[in-house]
Amino acid sequence: MPATVTAALIDPIADPATPRITYYDDGTGERIELSTVTLMNWAAKTANMLRDEFGLAAGDKVAVLLPSHWQTAAVLLGAWWLGCEVTVDPDAAADAHAALVTEDRLDAVDGVDEVAALSLDPFGRGLDDLPVGVTDYATTVRVHGDDFFPSAIAGDAPALAGDTVEQVLARARERAEALGIAPGARLLSQREWDDADALVDGLLAPLAARASLVQVRGADPAALDKRRASEKVTADL
Repeated sequence: MPATVTAALIDPIADPATPRITYYDDGTGERIELSTVTLMNWAAKTANMLRDEFGLAAGDKVAVLLPSHWQTAAVLLGAWWLGCEVTVDPDAAADAHAALVTEDRLDAVDGVDEVAALSLDPFGRGLDDLPVGVTDYATTVRVHGDDFFPSAIAGDAPALAGDTVEQVLARARERAEALGIAPGARLLSQREWDDADALVDGLLAPLAARASLVQVRGADPAALDKRRASEKVTADL
């Protein structure tokens, strides 16, 4: 397969049904579980949207200003699958070719040519009354295909905050080892993905170790032990 970050970290053929991300939001009561295939379908939809709607190509820069959410994982994997460079730093968003953000962060990407806003609604509802020129992710991405066929990406292509594909993959594997993430582990995490290092530790290192991530936002401390038991968590990240 092409040497993209996404293709290197996830193999839907070898591991199709295993849960890769189980997402909880204790504030909304949301729970959603994504198998490898489902996660890759969302990543494919995103990659197709970025290419076909926004005209992006390998090497273009995408700003992703989103919380640690299952849809964020799909956005990131889609951008990398296309061969784009990702930044999660709002200070570096100004020169991005496109940006994907929550509605309350639209001001941070003012001037970016192509912008999609995410509602992150658990029922897939879109956003109303967006500014002219801003795409609603929820209603746009769903019409795109579940398969994506990228071009080959060189290992020295930029991928994350100036680091190359090879550097990002090496860093993810190094951090997985340093954090003691065992292959096949079921990890509970409350980490944010709000800078490049945090993104590597909180998402890419678990994926590199072929671990399964139970990502919790707005955690109710009283519910965590029950959740560890019900989700068969083997370690906290």
